[in-house]
Amino acid sequence: MSISFSQELLISTLAIILVPLYMLYLRSSRPKNPPALPTNWPIVGVFPYLIANFHNLHDYLAAVLAEAGHNFRAHGPPGTGLRFFITCEPANVRHIFTTNHANFPKGAEFAAIFDIAGGSFFTTEGEPWRRQRARAQRVLSNPRLLVRMTACCRDKVENGLLPVLMHMATAATPFDLQDLTTRLVFDMTAAPLFGVDPGLLSPDMPPMDAAAAMDTVMEVALFRHTVPASCWKAMRRLNIGPERKLAAAHTVLGGFIEEMVERRKKEHVANEGDPSSVDILSSYIDDLDYQQNDGLLHATLINYMIAGRDTIGTALTWVFYNLAQNPHVMSAIRNELSPIASRKAATGANNSSTMVIFEPEETKSLVYMRAALHESLRLHPPVPIERKTAVANDVMPTGHVVHAGDTLLISLHSMGRMEGVWGKDCLEYNPDRWLSEDGKKLRYVPSHKFLAFSSGPRLCLGKDISFMQMNTIVAAMVWNFDMEVVEGQRVQPKMSCVLQMKNGLIVKLKKRDM
Repeated sequence: MSISFSQELLISTLAIILVPLYMLYLRSSRPKNPPALPTNWPIVGVFPYLIANFHNLHDYLAAVLAEAGHNFRAHGPPGTGLRFFITCEPANVRHIFTTNHANFPKGAEFAAIFDIAGGSFFTTEGEPWRRQRARAQRVLSNPRLLVRMTACCRDKVENGLLPVLMHMATAATPFDLQDLTTRLVFDMTAAPLFGVDPGLLSPDMPPMDAAAAMDTVMEVALFRHTVPASCWKAMRRLNIGPERKLAAAHTVLGGFIEEMVERRKKEHVANEGDPSSVDILSSYIDDLDYQQNDGLLHATLINYMIAGRDTIGTALTWVFYNLAQNPHVMSAIRNELSPIASRKAATGANNSSTMVIFEPEETKSLVYMRAALHESLRLHPPVPIERKTAVANDVMPTGHVVHAGDTLLISLHSMGRMEGVWGKDCLEYNPDRWLSEDGKKLRYVPSHKFLAFSSGPRLCLGKDISFMQMNTIVAAMVWNFDMEVVEGQRVQPKMSCVLQMKNGLIVKLKKRDM
C-alpha cells in the first residue's frame, strides 16, 4: 500500500517528537550496568538506540552482535516497514549470498536508497542484472583494457604519487593521507573509465568536487538505511536536512559525468581505431540501449566509480594506518620486496636513482603482502554493511526465522571482530593468520567468512584489479618511505556506507636511505 505525502510527513513528525522522549526515558531509567542488547520498545522499536549510537554505529553493531551471538532482530516504528534481521554469522551469510540467494535480492528499498545508480547492475536484480553483469564481465576481462589499467596505475605511482610523497617528506610536512589516496584512486579509476585523466593528483591539488559529492552520496545513504523510508522521502520532498545536501551532490556528479561523456564522445570519434584509446566508456557509447537512455549510461558509470574509487581508496588508508601501527609487519613486507629491489638495482631496471618502482607483475605473487592486505580488509572492510530483502519466509542455518519483507543487514565490520569467527585475537592486526604453516602460501578462507569482495553470484568482478592496484601502491610507499601517524588525532570511521576515516589520517613521512 502506497503512503501519501501527508502520511509520510505525519510519521516523520511523530518520530521526531517521540524519539527524544524515549531517549530521555532511557537515560533516566538506565541501570548501572545496562545490557548491550537494545530493547525493541513499543511504538519506536530500536529507533532511539540507532539515533543515540549513530555516531559510532559500526562499533555499536559489533558490540550488539557479540552479545547476541552473531544475530539480532530489531524493528522500527509501526507502519514504517522497518523489520531488521542483523547478522554476521558466516553460515547465515553463505545461505543468504549463495545457497538461497534468489530469495534475498537487494530489493526495491535498496534501489531507492541508491537512486543515483538506479537501473545499473549495482541496484538491479533478475534478468536485467544478469545481462548487465555479463556485459561488465566482458568489459573488465578485455586484455587491452587490463593493460591500460595496469599502465595507468604504474604511471600514477611513478609520476604522481611518489613525487608528492617526496615533496612531503622533504618538507617534513604533516598531511592527510586519506585525501591523497582519494585523489590517487579517483584518477586511477576515472582515466580507464572515461579515457580522460581528471588530474586530481597534481602539484596544485585542485578541488575534489566530484569526489566530495560521492562521499555525500555514501553518507546520506547510510542515513537512509537507518530511518523509515517515509522520513527521508519527506525530507527529499521538502528539500531539507541530509536530502538537501544529497540533491546538491547529485547535481555535481551529474555534471561531472556529463562532462566526461561529452569529452570522450568527441575523442572517440577522432581516435576511432586507435588501440591506445581503449576505455570502459567507449564500450558502452555505441550500444543502442545506452544511446537511447542517458540515465542508464550515467548510472552505470557512477556504478564503476563507486566500485573503483570508494572501495580501493578507502581500503588503502586503513592499510597504511595498520602498517604504521605495526612496524614489524612493514619490515616483513620490505624483506619480501628486497630481492626484487636488488635485482632491479643489479640490472639497472629502475628508471629513478632515488625511488624504486615495483612493476605490478613483480608484486603479484608476494604472499606476505597479500596477507597484510587481507588482514586490513578483515578489520576494516571498505563496505561495512550489506543489505538484502527477504522475498519469502525462510529459516536461517542458525534457526532464526525471517519473514517476507524483512530487511537483512549483514555487518561485515562486525564479522571481523567476532571471537567465534576469528579467535581470541580477533581485534589484533595479525597477517600471520592468513599464512600456511610454512608461510609460503595463503590459507583458504571462504568468501562467506571474508566478505570484503562479496560472495556468491555477486562476487566482485574487479577483485584481481583491486589487488594489482593495492600491491603496486603499497609496495612503492612502504619501500621508499618511513611513515608515522601524528599523535593526538582520533582515528575513527565516518558514518557512511563506505568505511572512510571521519577526520582523515594525518601522517609524516621520511625518505628511507637505500
